[in-house]
Amino acid sequence: MHILVADDDPAQRELLAGFLSRRGHRVTLAADGDEALAAFLREPVQVALLDQRMPGVDGVRVLERMKAQSPMLRAIMITAFGAVETAVNVMKLGADDFLEKPVDLTVLLQKLEQIETDLAVGEDVAQVEQALAAAPLPIDLIGSSPAMQETLSLVRRVADSPWSVLIHGETGTGKELIARLVHLLGPAPQAPFVEVNCAAIPETLFESELFGHERGAFTGAERRHRGRFEQARGGTLFLDEVGELPPSLQSKLLRALQEKRINPVGSEGDISVDVRVVAATNRDLRALVDAGGFREDLYFRLKVLDISVPPLRRRREDIPALIEYFVDRYARRPTRVAPEAKELLVRYHYPGNVRELEHIVQRSLTLARGSVLQPADLPDEVRSAPCEETGLLQERLDAMEHDMLLQALEHSDWVQTQAAERLGISERVLRYKMGKCGIRRRRG
Repeated sequence: MHILVADDDPAQRELLAGFLSRRGHRVTLAADGDEALAAFLREPVQVALLDQRMPGVDGVRVLERMKAQSPMLRAIMITAFGAVETAVNVMKLGADDFLEKPVDLTVLLQKLEQIETDLAVGEDVAQVEQALAAAPLPIDLIGSSPAMQETLSLVRRVADSPWSVLIHGETGTGKELIARLVHLLGPAPQAPFVEVNCAAIPETLFESELFGHERGAFTGAERRHRGRFEQARGGTLFLDEVGELPPSLQSKLLRALQEKRINPVGSEGDISVDVRVVAATNRDLRALVDAGGFREDLYFRLKVLDISVPPLRRRREDIPALIEYFVDRYARRPTRVAPEAKELLVRYHYPGNVRELEHIVQRSLTLARGSVLQPADLPDEVRSAPCEETGLLQERLDAMEHDMLLQALEHSDWVQTQAAERLGISERVLRYKMGKCGIRRRRG
C-alpha cells in the first residue's frame, strides 16, 4: 500500500518509515499538516498516518480536508494526548482508528493488515458489481454491509476455480442467489445452471432425476430422460438442501463427483459429465457426519471450498435498502415507509432472514390502509420485538473506548489518578466509564 506518514517528530517519522518500508509498503513522509496536504494532492495514497498535533494545520483538520477530497481514504490518528473525546471526533470524521504514542508497532501492523484486507475486499466487490451490471441475477443482490461485502469477495475468488463449493447458512439467507452468483462469475456463465432440491424429490425418483434413465428402465419410462447431471454439462449443478440427501444415494453421488461419470437407470454404460457442483445446506453437515447421518467422504468432496452466508441480524445495515427494494417490487401503488416503521423493521431479529423480511413487507403492503406504511401495519412480532442497539458507529466507539481505558490503566499500573491524567479526564469520570465498560483489575 502507499502510506502517508505525517508527524513533526523526525525520529517518529523515520521509525515508522523504516518499519513500513521493510514490510513492503511505499511510504511518503510529511513534517507538518501543510506538507501532508501537498503530498496527498500530488499523488494518491491509500492510508494516512496522521499526528494529531502538528505545526500549522493539525491532524484533525488534515483528516477533514483529505476526506473531503477522497472519501475512500483510510486513516489512523496518532497522538501523545489520549482522550476519548478526541477519539470520538476523529472517528466521526472517518478515521479508522486512534493510537497513542509511543506507537505499538505490532498493533499498528495488525490495523494496517486489516485495512489492506478491507481494500482487497473492496476490489473484489467492484468486480462482482461489474459482472452483475453486465448480466444481472433474477433478483437484485443487495449487500453493502461489511459481512456481506466479505461474502461477495469470497464468492469472487471462489468462482474462478473448478472445485466443488459448499454454501451454508440459515434458512432464508439467499444461498441460491449466492450459488447463481458463483456460476455467473465463473469461467462459463453462459453454460447451464441446473438446480436440484434434494428435499423435494421422492427417494424412489431421485436417482432417475439426478442421473437420468433409459427408455423402458421401469414402468412408465416411455422415453429416455436426461438427468440433472447431464443437463448441466459444461455448467453448474446446484444441489440445494444437500443435507437432506438420503444415505442410500450419498454413495452414488460421491461416485459421480469422484469419477465425473454417471450411470443412468437401465443403462449398460457410463456417461462422462463435466459439471461443477455447488451444494447448499442450512444444516451443520459436520455434526451430521459425526452423528452418522452424512458420509464424511462426501462431505469433504462437497466442501473443497465453502462459503458462509451471514444471517440478516449480522448485516442490519442492508435492511433499509432491502425494505425499499421489496416495497418497490410488491407495492401496487406508490408507497413509502414511515421512519418509525422502518426503525421497527431494522430492530427486528429475523429468524427467517431475508425471506422473512420479504414476506413481512408483502403482508404489510397488502394490509396497509394508506400510501404510507405505518407501525400499525406491521405484524405483532415486529412491533413487540425487544429493542436492540443497532448503531454500528456507537458499537465501534464503545469498543474503542474500552480499549483506551484498559490501555491507560495498564500503562499506569492501574493507578487510577495517573490513568485519568493520561486520558485527559477526571478520576471520577474514569471510575464511571470503568463501571459502564465493566472493567475491573484482574487479581492473581
